[in-house]
Amino acid sequence: MSVKIRMQRVGRRNLASYRIVVADSHSPRDGRFIEILGTYDPKVNPAKIVLDDEKAYEWLKKGAIPSDTVRSFLSQRGILKRIHEEKIALKKEQKAEDK
Repeated sequence: MSVKIRMQRVGRRNLASYRIVVADSHSPRDGRFIEILGTYDPKVNPAKIVLDDEKAYEWLKKGAIPSDTVRSFLSQRGILKRIHEEKIALKKEQKAEDK
């Protein structure tokens, strides 16, 4: 099962807001989801992003793939950098063990 972190549209016509959800890649955009990670409200200036960083981090560690927009949100909050640094640290540890 391929899992994605993406946005789910909520709200009425012309007043959209979005939930940031973890969902199976085969489920429809506004269909079933596994967990809600936060919300995105583009109507206010600046746009309001509420995101549970720890839940997002755990899902990324499990292999969830973020959509392009969600990837930019995660990057702004430093979550992707944290994942990257963790991978580098693991590689260094493995090299040290091999020697």
